Amino acid sequence: VQLMESGGGLVQPGGSLRLSCAASGSTFGRYDMSWYRQAPGKERELVAVITALTGSTNYADSVKGRFTISRDNAKNTVYLQMNSLKRDDTAVYYCRAQLIWSRLEYWGQGTQVTVSS
Repeated sequence: VQLMESGGGLVQPGGSLRLSCAASGSTFGRYDMSWYRQAPGKERELVAVITALTGSTNYADSVKGRFTISRDNAKNTVYLQMNSLKRDDTAVYYCRAQLIWSRLEYWGQGTQVTVSS
């Protein structure tokens, strides 16, 4: 599985961005998908996850109510809608795919999100 993120960029505080992660292959529906981020000098942290079987979602406390993760299995794509962006959201955002009932995982190359005026 290859993952390709897109949609990052520079946005003002309070603005919005939508990240996309397109996956190769025909078994996208068997992967739990998640977004992580890593800010300079900080460890990579989980932002949001959406499961393969039920589509249930979970979010880091810091983004609850502002970010929404979704997936389109027909397009092999997972999205992260980010609203009310803050400077602290500045980071490289990574897409991760984990095969259900397995430790097999794949990562994208990351996309930079910068929140600044």
